Amino acid sequence: MELYAAMRGGLLVADEDGTSEIRLEDHDLECVAATPDHVFCGTFDSGLFRSDDGGQTFRSVGSEAIRESVMSLAIDPTDPETVWVGTEPSRVYRSEDGGESWERREGLTDLPSEPNWSFPPRPHTHHVRWIEPDPNDPQHLYVGIEAGALVQTHDAGETWEDRVSDSRRDNHSLATHPDAPNRVWSAAGDGYAESVDGGETWDYPQTGLDHRYCWSVAAAPDDPETVLVSSATGPRTAHNAGSTDSYIYRKRSDEPWERLDELPTGEGVTRAVFAVEESAGELYAVSNRGVFRTEDAGTTWEELVLEWPTEFERQTARGLAVLP
Repeated sequence: MELYAAMRGGLLVADEDGTSEIRLEDHDLECVAATPDHVFCGTFDSGLFRSDDGGQTFRSVGSEAIRESVMSLAIDPTDPETVWVGTEPSRVYRSEDGGESWERREGLTDLPSEPNWSFPPRPHTHHVRWIEPDPNDPQHLYVGIEAGALVQTHDAGETWEDRVSDSRRDNHSLATHPDAPNRVWSAAGDGYAESVDGGETWDYPQTGLDHRYCWSVAAAPDDPETVLVSSATGPRTAHNAGSTDSYIYRKRSDEPWERLDELPTGEGVTRAVFAVEESAGELYAVSNRGVFRTEDAGTTWEELVLEWPTEFERQTARGLAVLP
């Protein structure tokens, strides 16, 4: 196993034995993605970095094309050399050669809803918070704009489809599942949502979900009827380490949400970020208290990093990537 946890102030690189190192400490990290050949890390202050040696060294890539803050990353599930980047201000870029060259996918900000997009802490702008490729159709992507819209493309960004009326507006993360075509899940600041028709219509099962400022969402790798979400009462209790109070919930099929307390949650814990390792049937979570793994969709958890860095105890997790 190779694990890459992007915290606000550094990238933690860990292996199966729990030993870890920190990279990119001098940058403001936003996201991470990994393939067997490359590790990508997006930063708010310095663009995009790539490692070709498992996270030991990094170099800047894409600077000739991508001049904005890199807020989100995604790997095409059918082709690891195809990489997607979302930025602030809201733009989408694609590389088909593992990050050596990039092209902007035009038209995103021409959508009719764009004048209503705005990120509250920086209201003059907005960004692509999440890119979720459809595992059953690599031309189809769901794109979450923070804040204002969940938009789609069915032709790899040649054209864009605007938000539908009942989708969430403040989407923080999205999830799909290879065994559940047309299903998509959203963790948003305005609540949880799920769709069974490729995002055309949405439902909002909330029973039992007592904290509804949702941040990360994942479907269990062996059961798309089981979904986990991290959440808090609002942005302050989700992100600010001095006043955090965040939780993890699980929903099985049509049952109510249940709170999971087998890993650190509650007061002092920042909202978790999930990652799924499909081939091993494992789900991972990272917060300011460490990195954890579950093989039973959240019933039990194993702590993975032997010595969690002290400086990360007051930072929010920005991204998580795991390779088998």
